[in-house]
Amino acid sequence: MPYFTNDAIVLGLLIMVVAWVFYTSSSQKPFWKKFYTFVPSILLCYFLPALLNWPFGLIDGEESNLYFVASRYLLPASLVLLCLSIDLKGILNLGPKAIIMFLAATFGIVLGGPLAILLISTIAPSVLDVGDGQEVWRGLTTVAGSWIGGGANQASMKEIFEVGDDLFATMIVVDVICANIWTGFLLYGASITKKIDAWLKSDTSAIDDLKSRVEKYQASIAKIPTLPETYVILALAFGGTALAHWGSDVISPMLEERKEWLAKYSLESLASGFFWLVVIATTIGVGLSFTKFRKYEGAGASRLGSVFIFILVATIGMKMNIQEIFDNMGLFLIGITWMLFHVIIMIVVAKLVKAPFFFVAVGSQANVGGAASAPVVASAFSPALAPVGVLLAVLGYALGTYGALLCAWMMERASMF
Repeated sequence: MPYFTNDAIVLGLLIMVVAWVFYTSSSQKPFWKKFYTFVPSILLCYFLPALLNWPFGLIDGEESNLYFVASRYLLPASLVLLCLSIDLKGILNLGPKAIIMFLAATFGIVLGGPLAILLISTIAPSVLDVGDGQEVWRGLTTVAGSWIGGGANQASMKEIFEVGDDLFATMIVVDVICANIWTGFLLYGASITKKIDAWLKSDTSAIDDLKSRVEKYQASIAKIPTLPETYVILALAFGGTALAHWGSDVISPMLEERKEWLAKYSLESLASGFFWLVVIATTIGVGLSFTKFRKYEGAGASRLGSVFIFILVATIGMKMNIQEIFDNMGLFLIGITWMLFHVIIMIVVAKLVKAPFFFVAVGSQANVGGAASAPVVASAFSPALAPVGVLLAVLGYALGTYGALLCAWMMERASMF
């Protein structure tokens, strides 16, 4: 049992951790300046809560409801605020490389699963001996569903391939830990993106132009917010969240009733309430960017959105129990190998098309992490780029079931060799 089970205490600890990171990262003391040259602040916001989970045993991310609250309340609120000053024209000018890298990420996951099974079955065949010989590949189909389309597709794969509850629980651990480790690498990569872009020989002019235009706009309207302005920003954020929840509560049950029809076209993920929550919140934010409410960016709308994002980062981090890696080494070996194939394919494609590392990171996270993590990684490059992560994550929902089914078929064949 964790030492603290009260979520009010856990939330306080998480915010203190994030505050400590930002306080020290802004310090002018030589030690901290040198320390944060090598360790990005967002990476600490992500991994320090994991240490509170294990080895310190102060909190338990699985028992806490904070991630649910952050992903259902703070995430849509942050999406509204981060999209408030969106430069839609600038995003469209980013060109086709964003889509190319997103599809490369999907392809890497689809192909990486069967390749991992083939490789591990050759090196350590006993890893696949979990109950029935084909049971492992069945369980891995749920990981494929999660890494391409998110939780809704993961649940769909469980039902389609009749994955047992015990194996499913193990696969969730493999999914979360492997995905979180990769997210940590992406967050670190965001801090050295210029070096990586130089190695990839990529053209980052469109991304730099978008960031510059948004930052110039923010600077031109920046002001000290008054209390009424702060409340208007909160009203936009949580009013938009309320509308998103309302829309989700209306649309999702309607589509749930038609799930058999959706299943014929492998579109079960459209019945997911979280999918519609993200889509509607993003749409509200983009819609508000065409109104006079866009000026509230000057009063700190995106800054408050970033506050919500970093609380979400901390709640994601606290769910990672590093100890569980050692309890499931064989299956984690498959998961890590799978992720490595995904990474190799993405790097090769990025090198061929000279895509910026930002597209590599966000394209990957739009698949592996989905709508809860893609804007987090995008924000690590610049808050102005968060909407790009959201838009690609929505595309991941649309393609997820198809990709997961193809990957499942290939993993079944691979397990027969």
